[in-house]
Amino acid sequence: MRRYLKTDEWNIIEDEFHADDLRMSESIFSLGNGRFGQRGNFEEPYSSDSYPGSFVAGIPFLDKTRVAWWKNGFPRFYTRIPNAANWSSIHLRLIDEELDLALWDVNSFNRRLDMYDGISYRDVKATSPRGNSLQVHVEHLVNMAHPDLCLIRYSVTSLNYTGRLSLLPLLEANLNDHAEYTEEKIWNVIDSGVSQDCAYLWTQTRREDSQVCFALSYHFYKNNKEAVHNPIRIEKGKVTGFSLGADVKPGDTVTLVKYVVVASSLYYERPHLVETSIRMARQAKADGWDALTEDHRQAWHAIWEEADVTIEGDPEAQQGIRYNIFQLYQTYRGDDPRLNIAPKGFTGEKYGGNTYWNTELCCVPFFLFSTPRSIAKNLLMYRYNQLPKAIENAEKLGFKNGAALFPQVTNNGEECHSEWEITFEEIHRNNIIIYAILQYATVTGSDDYILKYGLEVMIAVCRFWSQRVTFSRPKQQYVILGVTGPDEYQSNVDNNWYTNLSCISCLKITLYYLDLAAEKHPDDYARICRLTGLDYEGETPLWRDIARRMYLPEDKEQGIFVQNDGFMDKTLQTTDAIPADERPINQHWSWDRILRSCYIKQSDVLLGLYLYYYKFDTETIRRNFHFYEPMTVHESSLSPHVHAILAARIGETEKAYRLFLHATRLDLDDYNNETDQGLHITSMPGSWLALVRGFANLQVYHKILNFSPVRPSHWTKYAFKVNFQGRKLGVEVTGEVRITLLAGEPLAIQVYDTPYTLTPSQPLCVPCK
Repeated sequence: MRRYLKTDEWNIIEDEFHADDLRMSESIFSLGNGRFGQRGNFEEPYSSDSYPGSFVAGIPFLDKTRVAWWKNGFPRFYTRIPNAANWSSIHLRLIDEELDLALWDVNSFNRRLDMYDGISYRDVKATSPRGNSLQVHVEHLVNMAHPDLCLIRYSVTSLNYTGRLSLLPLLEANLNDHAEYTEEKIWNVIDSGVSQDCAYLWTQTRREDSQVCFALSYHFYKNNKEAVHNPIRIEKGKVTGFSLGADVKPGDTVTLVKYVVVASSLYYERPHLVETSIRMARQAKADGWDALTEDHRQAWHAIWEEADVTIEGDPEAQQGIRYNIFQLYQTYRGDDPRLNIAPKGFTGEKYGGNTYWNTELCCVPFFLFSTPRSIAKNLLMYRYNQLPKAIENAEKLGFKNGAALFPQVTNNGEECHSEWEITFEEIHRNNIIIYAILQYATVTGSDDYILKYGLEVMIAVCRFWSQRVTFSRPKQQYVILGVTGPDEYQSNVDNNWYTNLSCISCLKITLYYLDLAAEKHPDDYARICRLTGLDYEGETPLWRDIARRMYLPEDKEQGIFVQNDGFMDKTLQTTDAIPADERPINQHWSWDRILRSCYIKQSDVLLGLYLYYYKFDTETIRRNFHFYEPMTVHESSLSPHVHAILAARIGETEKAYRLFLHATRLDLDDYNNETDQGLHITSMPGSWLALVRGFANLQVYHKILNFSPVRPSHWTKYAFKVNFQGRKLGVEVTGEVRITLLAGEPLAIQVYDTPYTLTPSQPLCVPCK
C-alpha cells in the first residue's frame, strides 16, 4: 500500500510534488466523459519519468498477434484502443527557458480533483535554473454536458520575472511515442492546419482506418483583460497550434483558455470531420469558459443526485466510494450500445481498452440498481449485437449448430486474447452474460428484453454448454474438463465448481423462459425459434439431463464445495505463510509456482455463493468462506468486494469492513502495486455493491426486495438510493433502517425477512438488528 493523498470526502488532494509517484498520480487524476479521456499528465512538457495517455472511445487499432505457439482459434489481431494525440499540451516559455517541473525547483505544489464539480485544479510555484520564479494555476475539465469538448484554463503569474512570457496551446501528434504495449506505428496524420483563431489535426489509425480530428480555439488574457496580440501560427506536421505572448513584470498574470474539440468518425462523417471540429471549437469559444463550465457542473450535480452514497464516521471510505463512482461515470456515458467499459477506462493501455466479463459482474448490477436510465440495457445490447461473432468464435473451436462462446477479451465481438488456458478454457464468461440478462429482468420487473433479445443469446450459450460437457461413465454424471475458472491461479483444471454450477444455471434459466414464452408469448416464441432454428423437442431433453446430472465437486466431511478436481491434494495453508516481501505473488513468483500453490487470486466457490445466494443457506456460506478466504490473496480487483459481501452476510461485519475498504481504496492506496498502470475501472462498482449488497444486504427473493442491514461499528450512518421495478427508494441506516419511496407506486418489500408495503406518504422505519 501507498498513501500520500489527503483524505477529503469530495476531493482528491496531492499537496506536495511526489516525483517518484508521478505515474500513480497521473492515473489517479485522470479525466474523461465517456467519449474520450486522458491521464492526469501535466499540460506542460515533463522530461523525467511519466506516462502520457490520451484515449478516444470506440477508435480501435488492429495490432498483429505475435505468438510462435499458434493454436487454431487464436486471433490474427489484438484489438486495442490506442494512445492518441495529446490535445491538452500547453508549453510555457520565457525568453530563453521553458517550464519543466523535472528541471525547475518546485517551491510549492498542490493539485486537487473536485469530484462534485468534475474539475481538476493544480497550483505550482516553481523557480527556473536561471532563478525566474512563477506561479501557475490550472483548471482542467473534460466536459460532461458537451461530450466532444475539453476545457483548460492556464494562468501564470510572474513572481520575479520581467520579460516576454509565451503560452503555446498545441495539438501534438507524438503518434505512438508513448505507447506502452506496442512498437508498431498506429497513427497517420491525414492533414493539419492553422488559421487566425483555430488549429486542427486530423489523424487516422492504420488498418482499421478510424479517424479522429482535434481542433482548438482559445482566449488569451493579461491581468484579466483580453490581450491584443498577433499569434504566431505553429504547424510542423505532427504539431499544430499557436504561440501567444505578452510582456510581463512581477505581479502580472497571463491566462490562456484552451477549448479543444475531439471529434471521431464513430459519431461524425469522415468527409466533414475537419469542418465539424473547427465549427464546434469556434462555438465553444463563443460560448465561453463560464457557460460551458457551468453546464459541466450541472451535469455532474445531476449524476450525484442520482448515484451518491453517504457514509458518516469514515472519511476514507466516503472519499473512496465517491471516487469509484466518479471514475465509472467519467468512463461510460451509457448512451451508445456500441461501447463498453474497459478495465482501465481512459487511464492506461493495459488490457487494450477491450471488454471483459468484469462489465457484467460489476457494472451491470451497479447501473441497474442505481439509475432508471437505459445504461444497463445498452451494456446488454452490446453483447446481443455481437452474438454473430460469438457464434463464429465457437465455430473456430469446433462447435456447431449456432453454439456461441462470447470472447474473453474483445472490442468488436471477435476474441482477441491469445493465451490458450484463458482464450479456450475460461468459458465461465458465457455464464455471466446470461446472469446479467436474468438480473435485468428481475430488477426491471419486465421480461421484454428476454423475449426480444435475451433468449437468442441464451439458446446459443446453452448449445455451447451441451457440446462442451462430457458424460463420465464412472461417475454417471456430466463433467466439464480442461477449464480455467475466474481464479486464474488454478488453470487447465477439471470440474471447476463455479463453471459447472454456471452451466446448470444457464440451462435451467433458458428452459424456464422458453417454456414461459411458449405458454404466454407464442408470437415471440415462434419468432425466436425461427431466428435460432431451435428444435425444442430435439435439443432441450439433453439440456435438462445435463442440468439434472452435472457433477459438482464437494467435500462432504468438511461441508464445503471443492473449487476443482485436485485442489484438495495441494498443500493447504493460509496467506500468512507468504513473506511480505513476496506479495503480490504475481509480481514475485514464477507462474509454475503459483499454479502449484493453493493460493487463490479470487475464490470461484465464493463467487458462486455470491451470485446464486438464493440457493444456499447462511451456514453453507460460512463454512466455505472460512475455508477459502484465508487462502485468497485478492490479487484480482474483482475479489475484495465479493468477499466483503459474503462476510457481511454471515455476520462478520468488521472482516467485511476491511475487505470493503480494500475494494473501495484499491487504487487510491495502491493495494496491488499497479495503480501507475491505470485504474481498475470495471471493478470500481464493487465498492458500491459491497455496501448495498453486503452491509445493507439487498437481496431479491421471488421478485421481492429484501434488506437485512448491518453497520460497521464506527459508522454513524450510511445512505444510498436504489431503483427497483420502476420505483426509486432512499435507504438510510443508522440505529434504525429508514426506507423512503421517492418515486413510483407502492411496493411490497421485506426488512429482516418481515414483509412491509412502502407508500409515498410514509417512510418505513425498522430498528437495526
